[in-house]
Amino acid sequence: MISRKLDSFIENHYNTSKSSLLLKGARQTGKTYAIRKYAKVHGLYLIEINFYEDKTARTIFEGADNVKDVLLRISAHTKRKISSKNTMIFFDEIQMCPQVVTWIKFLVDEGSCKYALSGSLLGVELKNIDSVPVGYMAVKDVFPLDFEEFARAIGLPENVFGALSNAWENKTAVDAKVHESLLKIVQLYLVVGGMPAAVQAYIDTNDINVVEEKQREILSLYKLDISKYDPDKKLEVNEIFDLIPSELDAKNKRFILKNLNEHARFSKYEDSFLWLKDAGVAIPTYNITEPRVPLKLNEQRNLFKLFQNDVGLLACQYASGIQLKLLQNEININYGSIYENFVAQELCCHGFGGDDHSLYYFNNKKQGELDFVIEQYGSVIPIEVKSGKSYERHNALKNVLENSLYDIHNSYVLCNGNLSVEDKKIYVPIYMVMFIHKHPIVDKQIYKLNFNELL
Repeated sequence: MISRKLDSFIENHYNTSKSSLLLKGARQTGKTYAIRKYAKVHGLYLIEINFYEDKTARTIFEGADNVKDVLLRISAHTKRKISSKNTMIFFDEIQMCPQVVTWIKFLVDEGSCKYALSGSLLGVELKNIDSVPVGYMAVKDVFPLDFEEFARAIGLPENVFGALSNAWENKTAVDAKVHESLLKIVQLYLVVGGMPAAVQAYIDTNDINVVEEKQREILSLYKLDISKYDPDKKLEVNEIFDLIPSELDAKNKRFILKNLNEHARFSKYEDSFLWLKDAGVAIPTYNITEPRVPLKLNEQRNLFKLFQNDVGLLACQYASGIQLKLLQNEININYGSIYENFVAQELCCHGFGGDDHSLYYFNNKKQGELDFVIEQYGSVIPIEVKSGKSYERHNALKNVLENSLYDIHNSYVLCNGNLSVEDKKIYVPIYMVMFIHKHPIVDKQIYKLNFNELL
């Protein structure tokens, strides 16, 4: 049973709140499993309704007069008695029945049960919901396992995480043997990725072929979603999705519209790109005109890179059988695109992407290109990702750090080398991206005007 940070989040939510919890994210990221696990651990009487598999369940809310009527219908439909506060009702795949979001306020107010919801493509489908019950439904984005979760799942000892955390906090080198072991785990993660089914397949069998089978099943589901949920644009969306690996492998990794159509314009394809983002299957990274806060004001939506939501799925898309060769170093491949996808995925998991925030990069003809640019504590931090041995060569980073207009104090170079500090550059082992998180705003930021001088 794979342990995840999501488990602690769910635990904390129901310990501190009476509201319902909605888990949203791409298919196969572990949403349903997490709710079932919580219910099992706490001995809850779980009533589960899957609106995708059970079409008749979608009529439960139609013409209902009140919440008691809804609960009676749920009981009749599931042939399960709703008896006590030890009952949890779980609405799964709610994108197929958006009325449940409107009714959840009244169900929570009634108070006889705990409520959980989950769904895929909710970034797409929730736009059509008239009323989202603020205060009655907490929302949590669910991603594939991040690197830290993966390393724990395959058995990396807890004391190693403590040593790594100390090295990160004190900006000191990691023990050489530990460093080499972590680089091997990174290499494995690039192939297996963080989709729970793929990770479990690796843990159970150590067979990369079995892992690839799981990954191809997930990719097939994504294709099915594309054709089912957006029939008018399915050819465009499919073509864009299929082009992600080759576009990332190009020299500048930016998505080139001409590769779709010689006369393509962004305005025509924008909805298709947004569909992939909102469905959670792709991660866009937008160019900024200047690396200055706030980054949002410098965003250029028509210039972007497009990453896979899971680096293991990206490796699977490249070619069948390539995974084991990568692990055994039998072939030469441009690791740059795979490393960047790994970092994009991690940053997205850690709060730098998603609905409320975007990932950014900087590309300027005179100064060069920075792989990622993040905003932390009101300051800009450039991030360079280097997969090769020449990780100390980075002209663009040098140019930006020397530009007094930007006032940048720190930068990260994510690489295969050990941790070291050189002026404004912090050379960070690629696995330490696990420690780069978007910190929440403090609970209170009190500001009060004083009018005493006017009295």
